[in-house]
Amino acid sequence: MSDTPEPPANPAAKPARKELPPGYRQGIITAVTVILGFSLVFLRFWSFEAEGAWTVPSVVAAFILAASILFQMVCLWRSLQISDDDEAEYTKTLRWFLASIVTLLLSVLLAALAYSGLFKG
Repeated sequence: MSDTPEPPANPAAKPARKELPPGYRQGIITAVTVILGFSLVFLRFWSFEAEGAWTVPSVVAAFILAASILFQMVCLWRSLQISDDDEAEYTKTLRWFLASIVTLLLSVLLAALAYSGLFKG
């Protein structure tokens, strides 16, 4: 046994890069494009084809939907980057995707409530 102390671990050192299992990136890209396609079709319906006059809740729903579409595009852009093959970056991309889904659900719920006339006084 040697009496030489071990060098202290460097706390600033980056953890080892951990690659994703095969198929994970393709799965997230597919999921994002499916949700993005739905969002764009819903935006078209909500903006151009839905009957009735615009109200404050319907405008808010449209802006929230636009934010969700923006989040989805960021997520798609991140998932197409080579660096997203790293598990840590992939986790960040999944968080973007979760945020986009939550905002999408919020906008669809608000749009449904506005369309039903619930907010009419």
